[in-house]
Amino acid sequence: MPRKIEEIKDFLLTARRKDAKSVKIKKNKDNVKFKVRCSRYLYTLVITDKEKAEKLKQSLPPVLKNKPFLKNIHKNTVKFFDILGL
Repeated sequence: MPRKIEEIKDFLLTARRKDAKSVKIKKNKDNVKFKVRCSRYLYTLVITDKEKAEKLKQSLPPVLKNKPFLKNIHKNTVKFFDILGL
């Protein structure tokens, strides 16, 4: 279920929670969306200022920055990655 976060400080606190799994960043010409996946909700923060978005990207926890996000990959391919340990 989606939830919208209005404040950057609240988003950073949410991203540092133990149940935060990954962060996706979606850039448009008008804004930048930060989406953090937690166990129950997908929290979204929308920022229109590009400089603030870059600062927020740098201040994300390093554990969440390096998590790969596999999109539209067949489930057999994901199983193959699991076997290889990737």
